[in-house]
Amino acid sequence: MTTIRSRWPALVGAVLAGLALAACGPSDEPTSREGPRPAPARTGPDATGSGAAVPSNGSAAATAASNGSAAGSAAAEGGQARRMFVPRIGDAETFEAYSKELGNERFAKLVIDLKTDAVYYFDVTVYPMHKDFIFTELYKKPKTPAAVRVFDRNYGAKKTDFMMVYLVHHLQQDLWTFAFWDGDLATEEHVRRAYRRIKDTFYLADKVKFRPDSNHQEAVARRTGDVPHLLNDQIYKLAEYQPFNKGTAVGTLRIVPRGTTLDQLTFAPDEIVVLPETLPDITPVAGIISEAFSSPLSHLSLRAKGWRIPNIGLRGASGKLAALAGKVVHFEARDTDHAIRTATAEEIAAAKGRREAKRRVAIPRPDLSVTELRTLDELGAADFHTVGPKAANLGVIHRAKLPGIEVPAGFGVPFHYSDAHVRAAGADQLLAALIADPAVKADAELRKQRLAAVRKAITDAPVDPALCGKVEAALTALPEDRGVFVRSSHNAEDLDDFSGAGLHDTIPNVRGAAAVCQALPPVWASAWKLTAYDAREHAGIDQRAVAAAAFVQTAVEPTAAGVLATVHPTDPTDERSYTINAKSGLGIAVVDGRKVPESLIVSWYNRGIRVLSRSDEETLLVYDEKGGVREVPNPHRGKPVLTNRMAIEIALAGRQLTRLFKNDRLDVEWVYGGTQLYIVQTRPLVGH
Repeated sequence: MTTIRSRWPALVGAVLAGLALAACGPSDEPTSREGPRPAPARTGPDATGSGAAVPSNGSAAATAASNGSAAGSAAAEGGQARRMFVPRIGDAETFEAYSKELGNERFAKLVIDLKTDAVYYFDVTVYPMHKDFIFTELYKKPKTPAAVRVFDRNYGAKKTDFMMVYLVHHLQQDLWTFAFWDGDLATEEHVRRAYRRIKDTFYLADKVKFRPDSNHQEAVARRTGDVPHLLNDQIYKLAEYQPFNKGTAVGTLRIVPRGTTLDQLTFAPDEIVVLPETLPDITPVAGIISEAFSSPLSHLSLRAKGWRIPNIGLRGASGKLAALAGKVVHFEARDTDHAIRTATAEEIAAAKGRREAKRRVAIPRPDLSVTELRTLDELGAADFHTVGPKAANLGVIHRAKLPGIEVPAGFGVPFHYSDAHVRAAGADQLLAALIADPAVKADAELRKQRLAAVRKAITDAPVDPALCGKVEAALTALPEDRGVFVRSSHNAEDLDDFSGAGLHDTIPNVRGAAAVCQALPPVWASAWKLTAYDAREHAGIDQRAVAAAAFVQTAVEPTAAGVLATVHPTDPTDERSYTINAKSGLGIAVVDGRKVPESLIVSWYNRGIRVLSRSDEETLLVYDEKGGVREVPNPHRGKPVLTNRMAIEIALAGRQLTRLFKNDRLDVEWVYGGTQLYIVQTRPLVGH
């Protein structure tokens, strides 16, 4: 029997660790490409370099700026005003003056006039968008909807007036790239021309390479052999540091030895742990430092967000931090770096006080009176209390009949049956004694042993034959030629203030009524794993109120599967861009965050798609004809998982779901079966 921890189709994935690249991307948002072409008024620096904010009588500022030095800015500030743009950047000081730092990148923006070949490096602190600069300084006309529609032709393959380019210094790797907005259909000639003009006007031009940000641009880069290019994947592999969740913590630094398996580990909530390898599961800790980079959407990262603790990727951390092992340290995770030092007595006392001031999360009270195995047609929001939030949310989505979205058919097995099973097995008495025992609370290893005994009692007990008969009858309404997923749907998961991501188990591709019936107890028992128990304890959830339900759902033959987070990975102010992780096939192998998926940032607003990483797995998982899953060679390795159409459909589906649930921050699991998009889980994105 194959078991998945929580997520079905079990892709959490590891988004490219260099997510801060997204922060330097275009915020210009084209709407359409229709309408008459305006006649631009050009005031360019093509001859003298003079532009907005330059005194009309000529000055040292104008002269210095035309030479591309920072002296122009400095002189202008001492006299009247700093120039809004310069025709070249001749030194580091000028680049600093006209650029902005976000995350691990510092970026400048430039416009290239296609008629005159003039170059404008403009002040991004004054004009955040290319479009704003062009309308104000070059067109000198209002940015009306009609004018914008015409202007947006400049994002197409047949540009009329301008090229809009980004010049980026990747600070960690000390690399320089230029890029277009990810939705820009720039051609090979556009890339060559941008490269040539940067070579003419930028003081470190020999270091600059083209960085494609979309499927289209990657294809263009491959055809433009005379312009060096650098993929985001390559930049990621050179990163030494990545903040997945910023913040501060105080705790004992513990370095986990390489090769230690999860079953050998227990953690304390006052530990800051250094993980040489990614773990599929972890109990609450004070901070996380991973040597193997994961992702903002991995279970580990989602836990850190929910626990509001610092979580970083740091290559070679075990060696770098060896001198602090076993000591109580102060750990701060920042945008571009981190700081770890010995904690002061005051900091230690304050941290202890915060841990003792435990928060309290209320969970839905289970309704044990409901015994029907309700289908999606019958499930709604009220069924939080009968079959848990996971199944209830899927019923809400199914009944909303959102365009382009389907939910695989299935039925819920309500709380009534797990409660009766636990009592019949005598596990309720074991749980009551465990919860009341102060020694269990103080000793993680003892807690682990006692919880294992509870789970064994639940899984060893026979399932009520009457329930098995109901399951067999309910299965007749599902497709006979497919297996099903037997999924957890407990009352302590998928809540507004407690995600429970990855805490409970799912059994994939179960075939036959008898097998489905036997898969129920392991799913129920997963509520009492150490990681689940300790996560609830950390959240202040009453363990006596926990109840387990299950959802039996038709397995979709997947062409791709993944996770959507309806947030931008690095820019909380960007409410129009979502993060997508995708894998070919089932993607179960990356549920623990050890594998890098295809990672995209997609705008539901302007249909822009930015490629952050490509999936590079040698194998993938497929359904076994006898049940469960098996591993096969991945024929799609290194190739795009999602087409542009699929990526946009996922983003638009996410947008619909945010409106349906009246929540802008959702964690959505999806799968493509052929060309049909299915939603298989939707939960609040806790901690974002």
